[in-house]
Amino acid sequence: MRKLGMLPADPILVRIFKQESELEIWKRDQTGRYALLKTYPMCRWSGKLGPKTREGDRQAPEGFYHVSAGMLNPNSQYYLSFNLGYPNRLEDALGYTGDALMVHGACSSSGCYALTDEGVAEIYAVAREALKGGQRAIQVQAFPFRMTPENMAKNRGNPNFDFWMNLKGGHDVFEVTRRPPKVSYCSGRYVFDARFENGEPADPLAACPPMATVKNPAVASRAEADWLAMEHLLSASATLSAHAYADGGMHPYFRELLARIGPEELSKRTSMSSVPVSRPEATLADTHVERE
Repeated sequence: MRKLGMLPADPILVRIFKQESELEIWKRDQTGRYALLKTYPMCRWSGKLGPKTREGDRQAPEGFYHVSAGMLNPNSQYYLSFNLGYPNRLEDALGYTGDALMVHGACSSSGCYALTDEGVAEIYAVAREALKGGQRAIQVQAFPFRMTPENMAKNRGNPNFDFWMNLKGGHDVFEVTRRPPKVSYCSGRYVFDARFENGEPADPLAACPPMATVKNPAVASRAEADWLAMEHLLSASATLSAHAYADGGMHPYFRELLARIGPEELSKRTSMSSVPVSRPEATLADTHVERE
């Protein structure tokens, strides 16, 4: 933090990428913009790419969430954790069900993001100090994958593509401005960095009311360039294909460790209470590698 011109009390933002099994912590620096503080390998997430919609579907949430101090759990059965706040107001309006979706320790998931006890200890401490320093809520952005034209092209035929394009709007705002986007809900979708003539929409499913702002030209340019790059990739290649998951994913570092030392030893290395690794056979059957 010192090298990056940051203080422990400065606000943070969290980004999660399922396919890459990575969690990023970004922190506001002296310029007022956010800079990457650290990237953590994720030991386990469950389900497939796509949003969580119902209790018991094993899906880890995708979307935009806000974590306040009361959502930190220092007495978690998975060492330390914080609640993502799923379902958010949009998801609740859409009828999505489920609760207690967490970022926590160990290497076990049934809808949560598990980052080992050691990893979550750092993440928890950074989040706690930012909230103690005055940040009202930490924005958590959970994506299916890094929102590159290549990944969007590979997943163009997925039923969740329109939803992912909606998420990409918020992703692009942060990529361009290095500031957390303001998140609103209307027309059954997320709306980013919008000011409305008569205040925030009350019903997330109702049509969006008139807006008092126009889209940031730099953000719009980024979105258009990525779309054109995706279309070029689709027209130029017949070999693009999305990865199908058996049951969630694991960062390549941990998957190699699992294959080498086995699930019992990995559970000891990732959890002080030796929480079992969830569905290790599904993880080892997954042939996905980061370079695909």
